[in-house]
Parts: sequence; structure tokens; C-alpha cells
Amino acid sequence: MSSMSHDHQSMEMKALYGNYPMTREASGTSWQPDSTPHGGIHFMKEDWMFMVHGYATAIYDFQEGDRGDEKFFGSNMLMVMGQRPLGQGTWGLRGMFSLEPLTIGAKGYPLLLQTGETSDGRSPLIDRQHPHDLFMELATSYSQPLSDDSSVFVYFGLPGEPALGPPAFMHRFSGMDNPEAPLSHHWLDSTHITFGVATLGYVWKNVKLEGSAFRGREPDESRWDIEAPTFDSYSGRLTYNLTKNWSLQSSYGDIDSPEQLHPNVDTQRMTISGAYNKKLEIGNWQSMLAWGQNSNNPGHVLGAFILESSLNIEKTHTIFTRLEQTEKDELFPEGHAREHEIFDVYKVSLGYIYDFPEMNKMQWGIGGLAGVNILPNNLEDTYGKNPMSYMAFLRLKI
Repeated sequence: MSSMSHDHQSMEMKALYGNYPMTREASGTSWQPDSTPHGGIHFMKEDWMFMVHGYATAIYDFQEGDRGDEKFFGSNMLMVMGQRPLGQGTWGLRGMFSLEPLTIGAKGYPLLLQTGETSDGRSPLIDRQHPHDLFMELATSYSQPLSDDSSVFVYFGLPGEPALGPPAFMHRFSGMDNPEAPLSHHWLDSTHITFGVATLGYVWKNVKLEGSAFRGREPDESRWDIEAPTFDSYSGRLTYNLTKNWSLQSSYGDIDSPEQLHPNVDTQRMTISGAYNKKLEIGNWQSMLAWGQNSNNPGHVLGAFILESSLNIEKTHTIFTRLEQTEKDELFPEGHAREHEIFDVYKVSLGYIYDFPEMNKMQWGIGGLAGVNILPNNLEDTYGKNPMSYMAFLRLKI
């Protein structure tokens, strides 16, 4: 078993789904710009090539206002990937795990204006972000080349990620350093943990067309188990890597009964996103602009925009920012006089991380984040006037 540097690995290690740079691949079967940096530890053993990547972050979270709260918690993720030649193609295995059911807990962490899922199977999480499941991805894939420029692939996951939306927020370079989940998460990438996914895709040069059948219901409050797979929903995604610095995608999904507390509501989701990555003499810069729309049946048609950016300087200093506009109709619980009222909310955040020199493939960092929630006047009596949010954190990553 021998370790490989990133540069050597990038030349030798093949991509999972086609004849293109491995740096193009992100979460599930999604793509990012080819020039995106690849972190983690890479090594070989016989015909197998492996990658290990992960982080653990200790966070103090303070959310201002009448609905605010504070909490000390830990967010974390470990990803292991292996691949080897099989016949004329490539066989891949992916595993991703999190201890957040323990380090965050069932009630999640305070995050003003966040909505989605439940902590107990009876009441919704409002102004809180849910933890991830222990099993975030257990997937296998196989790709078969058709020519030097084209290939077909299949992907199965229990859980896994269907072909819907941009790369998940904790995997895309523009957002992975921000310890807060986006308010637009359930408009863009909430299907990144789906218990039952089958995807068929075709790659031609810089274009990828894929379709998925998957379980529409989002994970329930039991975060430690693997839920029974069903294939009641579908999605399709077209991705075009315009240049080595640009990745564009458009996707559509018909999602059957995604919310446990609203089993009679189906959602049609549309997403469009563009990610730009630029290698600089001093480091790397990546930004993403994305739009998502949920058409709930029965229910409202709600949209969300997000612009996020991250600048890394000499692997030491990281500055990141996020701007969001989201239409929310779940800020009040069932039975409240304002239940299902639509509110147009905005959030702007800015953060910084200082990373210490790498030691034994691991790197410690310390950082902070501040954000402001910009609310309509008819929410001030509930939240206060434009409440702030703050986080201070210590991170270990590999």
C-alpha cells in the first residue's frame, strides 16, 4: 500500500463514470468544474485505488432574536471510495458516514428560518437544521466505455444520491467550508441522502445525461438505521462542463411524498445551477449560483436562489460568503393562524477560517461566521428586526 500525492493521483486515478479528469466528480453522480481541487488521502493496493476524505467540526452556535437559541455541537462526515478495473470498465464503491445523530442530536442545531423534516415523527423542525444519518451513502457503480469520448454507467445506492440538483452543499468547494446548512437546502440538494436510488447515465465528452428512480420520502427521525427502499419517484439531469472552469446543470424531479408529516403532498422540483472554479497563483476560488423551485401538489409553488463563494489562499486562509433568497411557507406549525403563509426571506453570511500547517495528512483550522437574516415587516413581531447569527468553530479535516 503506497500513498500518492494529489498531483500524481490526479494523473493516474481514473474517473468513475467516464474518460475525463477525476476532479470533475462530486457527490453521487454529480459534476463540478474539472479544475476543482481534490482533497483527502489517496492510495493504491493491487488493482484497487482508494480515497479517504472527512472532517469533524466543533461548533458554538448563537442565533439572535425572539426565536433564537444557542448550542454547542459537532458536525462530521467520513467518506471512503474505492475503484478498480473490471472487464473493459470501472467498478466503484462509495461509503459515507456521519455521527451527527450523536454529536448534534435529534432536535438538530439552531438555524433561523430553516425548515424541513422532523425530530420525533410528530412535530416539524422549524428554525433548526436536522442532523445527517449515520449512513449517508452506501453505493456501487459500474461504467463501460463506448468509445474514447463516450461511456454509459449505472449507479445503485442504499442510501445514495439521485440525479437531481447541484452537488450537495458539504461536497461543493464553494460551500463546504461554511458550517451552516443553506436555507435553500430543500429546494436544491435535500435528496442527497435517499434510501433507494438507481441511476442510468450516458457521457459524451463534456456532456452527461442521466435519469434516476428513487425513494421520494426523506429520511425519518430514526437517524441510525437503513430505511426500506422504494422506487416511487424519478428525476433527470443534464450537465455540461463548458470549460475546465465551468460546470452547468439543469434537473427535474417528481418526488413522491417527501415530507413524513405531509404524506399527501408530492413535489415537482426544478433546479438550474452554474459553478465556476479558478485556480489562482495564491490558491483557489470557486463560486456557484443556483435556482430551485418546488411545486407542491397540493400546495404552493416556492422558489429559492443561492450565491455562494469561497476563496482559499495558500491552503491557510479561507474566506467564504453566502447570499440566499427563499420563499418559506413552513415557519409556523400546524394549527397556527399563519400556517402555510408565504414569506420571502433573505440571508447574507460571511466567514473566515485559518488552517494550520498539515500534519500526517490532517489539518486543524479555526474559524468564525456571522450572518444577518433580512425579513419582511410582517415577521418582525415573531423574529425581531433582522436577527443576526454567529458561529465559532474548530475543524479537523483529512
